[in-house]
Amino acid sequence: MADQENPETTGPADDAAPEAAAPEAAAPEAPAPEEAAPEAPAEETPTAEEPVAEEPVADEPAAEAPAAAPAAPAAPQAPPSTPKERKVASRARRGTRRPATPEERNELRRQKATARSRRRASEKAKRGEARGEGTPRAEHGTGAPKVRLGKVVSDKADKTITVRIEVARRHRRYQKIVRSSTTLHAHDERNDANEGDLVRVVEARPMSRTKRWRLVEILERAK
Repeated sequence: MADQENPETTGPADDAAPEAAAPEAAAPEAPAPEEAAPEAPAEETPTAEEPVAEEPVADEPAAEAPAAAPAAPAAPQAPPSTPKERKVASRARRGTRRPATPEERNELRRQKATARSRRRASEKAKRGEARGEGTPRAEHGTGAPKVRLGKVVSDKADKTITVRIEVARRHRRYQKIVRSSTTLHAHDERNDANEGDLVRVVEARPMSRTKRWRLVEILERAK
């Protein structure tokens, strides 16, 4: 009976043996994931591609930035609005600077004065050419000059006499003779007139602050 039971017991045992072997047969398949492990570096290919974005390549645009910076001033700027801003802008265009020391300022003043003198001389020469050389200067403006008779009351000034003009006229309403006098300064080029002389003077161009007349003739000498 024992012998008969053994085969029965061995049978199930034999059936269990293949089942046990099956896990052992499946065990060799486990290294498959281990074989996939070496493929991990292939997935890390981005690390191999990192040299594409190397730092020197990133620095190249930074090096080009200063070269592009000078192009910014080319953009049109708003014109200066105040006189001070316009003056500063004109100085910047000329490349000049304001004198810092008194010596430089004095030298600049002398240069400007010399330039003004030259300009005035040239303008004066142009005016003379327009009038015509040798043409006497006009003594009076348009119209006939006034003529007055008077008596010299002073000849103390050089080339100048003081003449008193006496006027007698009838009043419009009262028909009364009204006498008045006025004094004026006349130019006497040769100092020919003396005090008390009766002279004729004519209106002329302004010769000084108060002198607007010129001696024409001495009608009567003082006794």
